[in-house]
Amino acid sequence: MRGETLPQVSVIGLGYIGLPTAAIIARSGMRVHGMDVTPNVVDTINRGEIHIEEVDLDGLVQGVVARGLPTASLKVSPADVFVIAVPTPFAKDGQHTPDLTYVLEAARNVAAVIKPGDLVILESTSPVGTTEQMRDMLAGQRPDLAMPGLCDGTPDISIAYCPERVLPGHILEELTNNDRSIGGITPRCARKALAFYKRFVRGTCVTTDAKSAEMTKLVENAYRDVNIAFANELSMISDAMGLDVWEVISLANRHPRVNILTPGPGVGGHCIAVDPWFIVSASPEHSPLIRTARGVNDGKIHHVIARASALVEANPGAKIACLGLAFKANIDDFRESPARLVAATLARRFGARIHVVEPYAAELPREFTGTGAVQTDIDSALEECDVLIVLVDHDLFKSVPLAERAHKQVYDTRGIWPDQPRAEAAAVVEELRKAG
Repeated sequence: MRGETLPQVSVIGLGYIGLPTAAIIARSGMRVHGMDVTPNVVDTINRGEIHIEEVDLDGLVQGVVARGLPTASLKVSPADVFVIAVPTPFAKDGQHTPDLTYVLEAARNVAAVIKPGDLVILESTSPVGTTEQMRDMLAGQRPDLAMPGLCDGTPDISIAYCPERVLPGHILEELTNNDRSIGGITPRCARKALAFYKRFVRGTCVTTDAKSAEMTKLVENAYRDVNIAFANELSMISDAMGLDVWEVISLANRHPRVNILTPGPGVGGHCIAVDPWFIVSASPEHSPLIRTARGVNDGKIHHVIARASALVEANPGAKIACLGLAFKANIDDFRESPARLVAATLARRFGARIHVVEPYAAELPREFTGTGAVQTDIDSALEECDVLIVLVDHDLFKSVPLAERAHKQVYDTRGIWPDQPRAEAAAVVEELRKAG
């Protein structure tokens, strides 16, 4: 709107979601101040560079920084809108209990600078009730301000919850075009947050209450986890029966109402592998299916380790290539990655025989230190290794033709080489023909 004063925005947490969000907000013309606790992250962004791998993010950040719209520092600055995008990991109790330390610390920092009329938005994936807990933190820190849901009149501050729905590798596109659920502490809070998001989101923004929006985000990822668990369980059953799970799934999916997902070495990332536990933690007696799905997907990791170990032991002296460490294809995000766990376990067991190929890692993660495992590239692995264990479906790995792997021992946990089983079967038939 011509002559309109755009709000100033403070984004707390400049990681995989916070930095792209800050850049997109800045692209819309709003002045953005980013806060992160890591000095290197702050310095990198202020140079117009990025510390994570994401398609087209480097050019966007460089462009908006050149225009002077976003800046970054180690402290939260005053603003009109505060967007909190910090991690919500598990507590270190072994019970998958949510740890809200980062969220509440961010709220404490915001409390020091908020003023009447400000809007505080939590974007971090959180257990149901976290937004109200954040509101209570703000109320305790700032008794001079009337908080929504805690006062009879018009509150001084608006508070809402609005989670992202993004796929790594497509974050910028999906932050802009995907629908958003906007949950306000009150309907008035939701409307104020809606007005903010409509400045840079093209997707449909639907308002609701904060608890419903929190639950919606958890349900989305729990739904995916349950469906992946079915595929992973089917893959283990197929292994036991000597069946090709990829063929079974392909044939079953020809049914017009069947859409089985693709199995893998487990489930990784900070969302699908974590969020279902937030539901289980809140209502353990009513969530046996979600808990079981988590168990199946975690169990698949151990199944892969066992089968991969047996393959290594069956090829004494052979060099082994573990292809991939990321939790999904074509990204540099290794959080909760089953591929990383499988490769590290094999490295501890078999040492220098393990060669790790990960095009999105400059060096091996710290758990490989002292194992003797080495990092290599795909060409060297194909030349030197007799056993290939596919753990991530990077496009680079998919591009390897059959001719370069036909005579290798292959364990393909991602199904990227459907021609490999046929080639191996044909080789066995040819050997039998020659022997007979």
